[in-house]
Amino acid sequence: MAQHQFQTEVSQLLHLIIHSLYSNREIFLRELVSNASDALDKLKYLTVAEDAYKGLSFEPRIDVSFVKAEEGAGPSRLSISDNGIGMNEQDLIESLGTIARSGTKAFLERLADEARRDSNLIGQFGVGFYSAFMVADRIEVISRKALEEAAWKWSSDGASGFETESAERESQGTEVILYLNAEGEEYANRWSIEDIVKRYSNHVAFPIYLTYDEKEYDDKGKVKSSKSKTERINSGTALWRRPKSELKEEDYREFYQNFDPRSGPDSGEPLFHVHTRAEGTLEYTTLFFIPKKAPFDLYHADYKPGVKLYVKRVFITDDDKDLLPVWLRFVRGIIDSEDLPLNVSREILQQNKVLANIRNASVKKLLSEFKALADRAAAGDAEARDQWETFIGEFNRPLKEGLYQDWGNREALAELVRFKSSVVEGWTSFADYVSRMKGDQKYIYYISGGDERTLRASPLLEAYRARDIEVLIMDSEIDDIVIPGMGRYRKPGENQEELELRAVNRSGADEELGEERDKGAEREARPVIGKIRKALGDRVKDVKLSRRLRDSPSCIVADENDPTMQMAQMLKALGQGAPEVKPILEVNGEHPIVARLKDLEDEEAIADIAGVLLDQALLVEGLKLTDPADFVKRLNRLLARDAAAS
Repeated sequence: MAQHQFQTEVSQLLHLIIHSLYSNREIFLRELVSNASDALDKLKYLTVAEDAYKGLSFEPRIDVSFVKAEEGAGPSRLSISDNGIGMNEQDLIESLGTIARSGTKAFLERLADEARRDSNLIGQFGVGFYSAFMVADRIEVISRKALEEAAWKWSSDGASGFETESAERESQGTEVILYLNAEGEEYANRWSIEDIVKRYSNHVAFPIYLTYDEKEYDDKGKVKSSKSKTERINSGTALWRRPKSELKEEDYREFYQNFDPRSGPDSGEPLFHVHTRAEGTLEYTTLFFIPKKAPFDLYHADYKPGVKLYVKRVFITDDDKDLLPVWLRFVRGIIDSEDLPLNVSREILQQNKVLANIRNASVKKLLSEFKALADRAAAGDAEARDQWETFIGEFNRPLKEGLYQDWGNREALAELVRFKSSVVEGWTSFADYVSRMKGDQKYIYYISGGDERTLRASPLLEAYRARDIEVLIMDSEIDDIVIPGMGRYRKPGENQEELELRAVNRSGADEELGEERDKGAEREARPVIGKIRKALGDRVKDVKLSRRLRDSPSCIVADENDPTMQMAQMLKALGQGAPEVKPILEVNGEHPIVARLKDLEDEEAIADIAGVLLDQALLVEGLKLTDPADFVKRLNRLLARDAAAS
């Protein structure tokens, strides 16, 4: 017998699960059945794809049994067994003694905070085996790997470590034996097991059998006879292959709950689903679910894809990020093809024309369903409106990523993405904006680079408000990348007119307002502009007289060829080394603070006013000052001068 220590993260995980996660303990059985199903999937695939396994006798099944101990006679036992791929000693050590996932730290942090409220976190992070320690004082795993003669036993009490030793098992597969604790006693019961399996694992593709003792009692309530009985307790139907006319919403909801526990507390009820069966040149079935809540790893580089690939109902992979585009990574579901070869490899998948066609058709189908939902919401359907609001609230950003990544579907995506607006409440679309445009307006105007509240308060909007021109408020951090890359919006309809997207925080935006330059005002302001430019030096790229300001004394804008300062700060925070960007300062020549500079000769006072004009323009755009202390000193000196003058 060999002694082993748990990886540090496993020890922390076990402590949290055993001592914190006391609600909804029954999910342990869901997780163990899911693991058994995965093991069967792997071996089923190998028996059709690898020559070495093709002669293996294999009728996939999962068996559950229990022994109810008499009072005072030791713990009751619960066993979950499969005849799948199995594990050797090294597999047991690696699979059950370590957690080799970069999301482990995030899981431990969230579990520590939320375990009491959300047991679905266990399923989300793929560490389901350890949930069995909620109901067991000791666990034994006896396993024999397919094509190998030796069997091995792994055992642990969930404390500091585990043991491995040789064992006996007639065929390949794995048996997990739980020595139940006081909290787990209720699961050594036929009705409890059957209820849990039907609720959580009814759609598992392999038969699940429950073995129990059927007892007959006499008139006095004593056991007269007992015989062992085995019954199948799940339907095992590939739901996605059944006609939609036979299915109810409850069927889809139950399937989704079993299919993807990673979706979190709302996994029992998806937002909506899209079920398609294609026949003709290509024959395939797809069943996609849109979650109510974004998956926890939606914005992780190592996110786990949510779509599983089957070929003729044989599971192939659930780890291929190319089954759908990256921007659709929030979609969960199944693609089942009749035309792909069963021994298809990942390398072949990446270049396979059949799968490429299925992928393209699936994307277009999803986009059409998203658009149909948006149209129903716009038409006043209350249920659709609630669904659409939830959908956009959770997945608007991935749709925007699609605008940047997916040129082939850009026009369809442009009809789906939503923004805030300077003139209407809630979300609005490009099409809605265009419908409200003034007759002589040539461009779609937007402001980006901060949170919604900051953008709405920006002095850059003053001239647009004065002329009753709507400006889209783009407060997502990716808008500064996506929208300039998009460039234009093509209006739906026959004429296909294109409208240019113009950022109001660019230096030339004020020239598009149609206002004539006041040559006299420009000549009069030149000395003031010169003083400010000299005082600020290389802190700015230029200083100009503004035609967009009405009430504010100053604002900053970006040169047409530069990234905005907000974008530069974001790239720097991400460690991507953005080039140094200097703003253009625009000043309002009619504002008293600026006008005050006309006759002022005190260079220190001029420098203080110029510095405050720049710093307050930066602050109002939500940017950080490089030297806040200097700003405060300048402001204090100005206040002191005003106090002395009065």
